[in-house]
Amino acid sequence: MPLHHAPQRDERPLSVNPFLGPANPIGDMTQAPPKHRMPDGPMAPTTAYQLVHDELMLDGNARLNLATFVTTWMEPEAGLLMAECRDKNMIDKDEYPRTAELERRCVSMLADLWHAPDPSAAVGCSTTGSSEACMLAGMALKHRWSGRNADRYPSKDARPNLVMGVNVQVCWEKFCTFWEVEARQVPMEGDRFHLDPRAAAGMCDENTIGVVGVMGSTFDGSYEPVADLCAALDELQERTGLDVPVHVDGASGAMVAPFLDEDLVWDFRLPRVASINTSGHKYGLVYPGVGWALWRDADALPEELVFRVNYLGGDMPTFALNFSRPGAQVVAQYYSFLRLGRDGYRAVQQASRDVAGGLAGRIAELGDFRLLTRGDELPVFAFTTAPGVTAFDVFDVSRRMRENGWLVPAYTFPANREDLSVLRVVCRNGFSEDLADLFVEDLARLLPELRRQPQPLVRDKNAATGFHH
Repeated sequence: MPLHHAPQRDERPLSVNPFLGPANPIGDMTQAPPKHRMPDGPMAPTTAYQLVHDELMLDGNARLNLATFVTTWMEPEAGLLMAECRDKNMIDKDEYPRTAELERRCVSMLADLWHAPDPSAAVGCSTTGSSEACMLAGMALKHRWSGRNADRYPSKDARPNLVMGVNVQVCWEKFCTFWEVEARQVPMEGDRFHLDPRAAAGMCDENTIGVVGVMGSTFDGSYEPVADLCAALDELQERTGLDVPVHVDGASGAMVAPFLDEDLVWDFRLPRVASINTSGHKYGLVYPGVGWALWRDADALPEELVFRVNYLGGDMPTFALNFSRPGAQVVAQYYSFLRLGRDGYRAVQQASRDVAGGLAGRIAELGDFRLLTRGDELPVFAFTTAPGVTAFDVFDVSRRMRENGWLVPAYTFPANREDLSVLRVVCRNGFSEDLADLFVEDLARLLPELRRQPQPLVRDKNAATGFHH
């Protein structure tokens, strides 16, 4: 998230279309309000609306944003429910008991979907997104570790660490910084763009609070081999006695794999998996922002992290980082579960995967690009320029596609593969076959011009485009 600083400059009053005035185009408002200080007086609601609306027209079209994993389309009925619940504070469980009940039902549904040993005993909560959910899961791992090592922690010789692939979302690096945990990252090597299970196990020691496995890497859309990771940690325990838990960051894949890859074992069926998170606002098919954090049972969530607050007349257990937030997204999640069911989610996710696979194949057929992934895990694929292409690079492609409204991120991979720059396409519900056709047509139309370039034209690779998870 960018940090915004208030500009230090005087503003020149700008005139406004007189027709924005509520009645008299001559006598009413003729100057725009200041942008960086409160106006002295009120204005008509229609005028305020139009001023904000006009400025937001300059934003990109969310439906054409192929960088984001976030849901950009829901049914009108979901929008109505969200509007009806936007004034409900999710934390006021005594005041809004039915909203709290819908949250509880969602947790139970996810526990069942992810094969918790006893779904009724699994514990979990809604969050503002996967970043908060990861923070909660990381805190639980650290507290469980510190409880087991109370005889030597805190001390200068016992610094907790967390093992993960270098491809993890930035929230894990934030967790390690905020909660004073050493981040041990398994680097990429060759054509392996995510964590290697044996390398991860080799980084573990008596100070390791856990290992993070990612179901759906944001770099290329691939699943990490969670079962192999658990097997490597089982072998480590047999050799050394170290019992290292696993957290599965399923921000995207935890809402794809249960429907499309039912035989893939990655969830609570693995005894070593202590917790799982997902983003309801990604492939959970809900507008931002809602996430979910679940633990396999009460033992996996230390009791000291659960606060019991006497709030508005009731005893309320809470273990989220945020307090006040709207209940609308939780209600929308329950609506989606109820509306679609397992078969509906399977159909939606399969459609996205079909679009991703078809689009990836057509891009490969153009001859100018090489695919890294094909969208057959997450409905996401990454590609780079083909060997021998020297007139343009992925940053040129991203810049030129933006001219047609397409937002396609171009970025360089992390350590050990910083030589590799790619484009990534995220196919979500609402990105149809028709839109995929338009995407390929625009890309094919640009290629002759790109091929005629003497060399790649984007000089500052860092400024070329943002890598939005």
